[in-house]
Amino acid sequence: MNHLSFYWLADNHQALMQSLKSEFSELVEQSLKTGRISLPPLPAAVARIQQLCTKESTTVSDVADCLIDDPSLAAVVIRIANSVVFNRRNITCNDLMTAVGRLGIIRVRDIVTAQAIEQLKHSIDLSSECNKMLASSAHNARELGATMLLVTETFKTLAPKEYDYLKDEKALLVGLLADIGLFCLVNEYHLYLERGNYLHEDIAMQVFQSRCSSISQFVLKNWGFDLDFQEVASNQELQSPQHEVRYLDIARIASHLLMFRKRDDAIAEHEVELNAEGAEVLFELSNLSDHDFNEKLRSAILSSGF
Repeated sequence: MNHLSFYWLADNHQALMQSLKSEFSELVEQSLKTGRISLPPLPAAVARIQQLCTKESTTVSDVADCLIDDPSLAAVVIRIANSVVFNRRNITCNDLMTAVGRLGIIRVRDIVTAQAIEQLKHSIDLSSECNKMLASSAHNARELGATMLLVTETFKTLAPKEYDYLKDEKALLVGLLADIGLFCLVNEYHLYLERGNYLHEDIAMQVFQSRCSSISQFVLKNWGFDLDFQEVASNQELQSPQHEVRYLDIARIASHLLMFRKRDDAIAEHEVELNAEGAEVLFELSNLSDHDFNEKLRSAILSSGF
């Protein structure tokens, strides 16, 4: 199966073989092996929060104080803390301490990282082709995250007690960050072109497709995200399953649904292992009209505060 972030691409084996032999692909591979892939440039507050999350002594107050230095990010955290997805008890909070306490330190890190990456994809000024790829990535990340949220909600509706361990907000965030390595690849591509080289965009996309999963996992691991995030980014099992349905399964079902909606020919080769409830989830969501399905995705994003 292709990496989740590239579910909209048809396979092109000839172009892939060309890309694997290209100088650019070799440079990317070498950067990955040596750990020299450039990480996305995060705002100072986000980088500081990531550092704080690695320390056991970090408190809610420490994270709230960090957010005060970035008013726009602080407003995002408060808005998301009051959203339907993250505020199940429907109790409004108006201050950072309460918002961070409600969300939890790790979840705040996840939120501000996802928000920063989405803004970066829309605001960074590279070439027109690179900007277009990043804007498309931002759209597809939202689509995957929203679909994972929708799949998770459907599992929990069918069997609330059995799937209570699945968290709607985590499913959304896992999807939003699944292709984070694409930013690194697009930036490398831009620098490659800036140095006077040439690589056709179609071949570059094949390089991205073949390397995105490895680099996405590298970035998430480097930033301290747990194995659920890394599994979805890499599209492979990295831990012994504690439950019958994991976030990787949720992502694969979501990817299958999106391929089905887009009439992607590659769906014929896309296999998903399902239990009884998983089959029912896939059946239920596949039988929605395109209008109803898209409205549910739109509602999922709006209800999350993103």
